[in-house]
Amino acid sequence: MRHIGHLPNPSQGRRFGDFLVAKGIRNEIEPEPDGSALIWIVEDDQLGEAQIWLEKYRANPRSGEFSEAASRAAKARRVEADELAKYHRRIRSRKSLFLDFGGYGAGILTFTLIGICLVVAGYTRLGSDADQLTKLFISDPDSAGPGFLPEIFQHGEGWRLVTPMFIHFGPLHLLFNLMWLYQLGSMIEARQSPLRLLLLVVATGIISNLAQYIFAGPQFGGMSGVVYALAGYVWLRGKYDRASGLLLDRHSVIILLVWLAACCTGILGPIANFAHLAGLVSGMAIGRVSAYIAVRRPE
Repeated sequence: MRHIGHLPNPSQGRRFGDFLVAKGIRNEIEPEPDGSALIWIVEDDQLGEAQIWLEKYRANPRSGEFSEAASRAAKARRVEADELAKYHRRIRSRKSLFLDFGGYGAGILTFTLIGICLVVAGYTRLGSDADQLTKLFISDPDSAGPGFLPEIFQHGEGWRLVTPMFIHFGPLHLLFNLMWLYQLGSMIEARQSPLRLLLLVVATGIISNLAQYIFAGPQFGGMSGVVYALAGYVWLRGKYDRASGLLLDRHSVIILLVWLAACCTGILGPIANFAHLAGLVSGMAIGRVSAYIAVRRPE
């Protein structure tokens, strides 16, 4: 969905929106703080046609072809609603086939990441098997050589940059992270793309793992750095680019920030706080920059 321009007031916006609906062009009219109306077009392949009609409307908003828009739009909406109801009666939607957490449905990449976490949890016996953990830590705490990340830069074990995020210590640690990964990952995957989610997970996973290693050493694990990154991304991308379809409600933001603060106090035990902080900051930065780029596309 992209915006194509403004009209002077919401009344003209609604009238023009009705006209577009009558023409089969799905749209949304958003009131702006200055009293104008922002015109959003749902389908990208209809942008050109909608832009032409907008220029005609601006030139002569009282033209007869626009004056009868409301009644024709109401009829078009009734037809669309009837067709949608028939569609839902004919087939079962994907939401009826898979669990629907947060309204976004299942995503294959999200489930793959969850599956890897579960496999690693079994492989390491939920973080209790020290011999297996040393193969997945960002650096072996017992036999690391001199220098920065010697296993990676001297021995080519590049997988260690990402494998710590799949390690979990105990069932609650695993459950908490997978719950948030499912909600946020499915949202990004459904509203944007699996590739976007993959790039976010890899990039912010590496950033959060490196931060934790630099400030606290190699013995850590968990998907929470990535979870905070995804939360920060969804929060700011949705806040500054409403057309993205991403949203993290105020209640969820408060829960995550309160939990972050509680972890930093140390009362909850040893926790990868630097990974949390680095993940949140990197996710927020990516979300804000990507939103800025998206909304500055030329009208």
